[in-house]
Amino acid sequence: MLNLQVIYKPDELPENISQKDLVDFLYTHLESFGDAPSAINKAIDYAFSTEKGKGGFLILAFAEDKLCGVLVMNKTGMEEYIPENILVYIAVEKSMRNMGIGSSILKKAREIADGDIALHIEYDNPARHLYERFGFTSKYAEMRWQKKD
Repeated sequence: MLNLQVIYKPDELPENISQKDLVDFLYTHLESFGDAPSAINKAIDYAFSTEKGKGGFLILAFAEDKLCGVLVMNKTGMEEYIPENILVYIAVEKSMRNMGIGSSILKKAREIADGDIALHIEYDNPARHLYERFGFTSKYAEMRWQKKD
């Protein structure tokens, strides 16, 4: 049986799970589609922020008391011209994929998010099909300019 826990602040984390554990989980299970642990940690810090325009939430998924999925949602603070939320990370333990865990997490996130949700995904990421099934569409192509030192 799957148990989903919504976390809004660090003191709501289960006793046996630290923020570092979540960073490690996401870093491991995002595989080649992830970011550095420092970036993942910043996204979690942002979700836990109480500063105006910041905040968000995490969703932790447990199967038989074992962590098997994590989602990080950040508020953008830019309602009306950019979606109010950005789904920064969602990962399911590799051995438990294709069992509906990602769908359950994403469904819960849509239920509790206040406003629209955006996400960035690489074209070759197999999770793209999950997002499309949930009604996410590709509205823009993201372009980036990187400042060189």
